[in-house]
Amino acid sequence: MATKPKTKTGQSTIALNKKAGHDYHIEQRFEAGISLEGWEVKSARAGRVQLRESYVRIIQGEAYLLGCHISALSSASTHVTPNPTRDRKLLLKRSEINRLIGLVERAGYTLVPTAMYWKRGRAKLEIGLAKGKKLHDKRDSEKDRDWLREKDRLFKQK
Repeated sequence: MATKPKTKTGQSTIALNKKAGHDYHIEQRFEAGISLEGWEVKSARAGRVQLRESYVRIIQGEAYLLGCHISALSSASTHVTPNPTRDRKLLLKRSEINRLIGLVERAGYTLVPTAMYWKRGRAKLEIGLAKGKKLHDKRDSEKDRDWLREKDRLFKQK
């Protein structure tokens, strides 16, 4: 696979969760480190990460990424038995975790992973504090997107 292009700050995207923006109103974003094993880092460098079905839960005062699928490479070590959907611990400050606990439990928010990327050689996960969209909200978003696209076409023609 071709490597992904790096931005000016030295970051490169591993995986995006495009469906999160469609299904949720993302109000705030947090950056968290992610605890990965060696074979998972190699797979992430190869771009074999899928965030579509994943979510973040806070269990006993610690944040975990659940349902994220990281496919093992065929050249992985034979000494390790890879589990592609294991629970991965997220590295956040205690104050951030306490704030997220309050918002999730009291205010009814959901924690959704939106992107995974490299930052200074470390894997980072962007978490969105989100509320679910209703069907009519999704239709409104599509109408707005279509109108912006049509407006750009009209300006290009004139």
